[in-house]
Amino acid sequence: MSNPTPSAPSQGLTELILDSITEGVFTVDPGMRIQSFNQAAQNITGISQAEAVGKKCREILRAGICGGNCPLSKSMATGDPGLEVDVEITGSDGNLIPVRIRTAVLRDAQGRVVGGVETFRDLSDMHHLLKRITEGYTFCDLKGKSEPMRQLFRVLPEAARSGATVLIRGESGTGKELVARALHDLSPRHEGPFVAVNCAAIPEALMESELFGHVRGAFTGADRERQGRLAAAQGGTLFLDEIGDLPLALQVKLLRALDSGEYSPLGSNQARQAEVRVVAATHRDLEAEMSRGAFRQDLYYRLNVVELKLPPLRDRREDIPLLVGHFLERLAAERGEPVRRVNQAALARLMEYPWPGNVRELQNALEHALVLARGRALEVRHLPANLQNAPVGAADQSAAQLNLEQRERAAMEQALALNQGHRGRTAASLGISPTTLWRKMKKYGLIG
Repeated sequence: MSNPTPSAPSQGLTELILDSITEGVFTVDPGMRIQSFNQAAQNITGISQAEAVGKKCREILRAGICGGNCPLSKSMATGDPGLEVDVEITGSDGNLIPVRIRTAVLRDAQGRVVGGVETFRDLSDMHHLLKRITEGYTFCDLKGKSEPMRQLFRVLPEAARSGATVLIRGESGTGKELVARALHDLSPRHEGPFVAVNCAAIPEALMESELFGHVRGAFTGADRERQGRLAAAQGGTLFLDEIGDLPLALQVKLLRALDSGEYSPLGSNQARQAEVRVVAATHRDLEAEMSRGAFRQDLYYRLNVVELKLPPLRDRREDIPLLVGHFLERLAAERGEPVRRVNQAALARLMEYPWPGNVRELQNALEHALVLARGRALEVRHLPANLQNAPVGAADQSAAQLNLEQRERAAMEQALALNQGHRGRTAASLGISPTTLWRKMKKYGLIG
């Protein structure tokens, strides 16, 4: 006697199974209208099944990727299951909820696509964990947990409140303008304008008019009066980037404005008030410039009342994973796409590279990789050619000096950030069991 053929589970049993799953699950028809919405989906979103069924999923989830980058619609169009991606959906109370989603297609007995299914898991607890890991590593829009950056974070508020002229020193691409903006935002002048001038980008013949303005008839073509950047920054902050490139003749005029608080537009003998705080920045060795007569000593000392130094990225390699996560989140938001991850091999390459272009070069490299990755995790082959071909084995000198526990905690924080808090993947990447990972996270205070 043959065994009976197992029958498909009844609709009621299917709903019981779906409601027992801790992840949110919903299905859609070819028109993207929700056909089922399990209990976990209701708990995560705060939206009842009665409200959700029959509506298009974008009306219910209201995620940033619900436009042209919907993973579910892509799965239904290609027939392939979607990659695991992290997105934010909007709950019934209007708050954003971080979730990790996967998508797949639904087919009938003949293999035809009749809809799609999406599962999503609430990452709110994981995000709280990541916030605990990275808290104290962000100041205004500056990112870093290395000792040079923490020292900068400690000094910035006092420097901002002082109102003193500040000279920011650091290589190109280290983020000097971000420091200048932080000084402005934290200062009593924060409600005033922040005006930036790149002294290396403006031709010398136009620089005086650009800074101080001009009156009508000051030169051929000056058919009307023009306000300069100094006047535009009145009551706020004037940021003079690459001050080492300012022509000597204008250095004299700038020094007078700083000393007396007065300046004269080009073509005018009438003094005007300059109620402005000046913050300057340079990548040049100003002491060497002074010794060869290219920069005035009196202006140097007038600008260098408070000096802030930004370290190059190669001297703070422990900040690279933090910066990678920050840039990938920002680029995803700009593109309306899910946040992508970087695999371990690619991160190792990013950690080894010397970064002559500093933080700016890192951001550009990640943007390049995102284009080539086409929605997948970033790998070494997606990085710019100069990174792929760079000699390996560059040592992180600062990390080498850390004791064993400090290095272990740093590695754990880096792996957690890289794997978006996913403990299973984090443990696997570190070569330890999830139980050992949990115990060490407790040891280092990474969980409550």
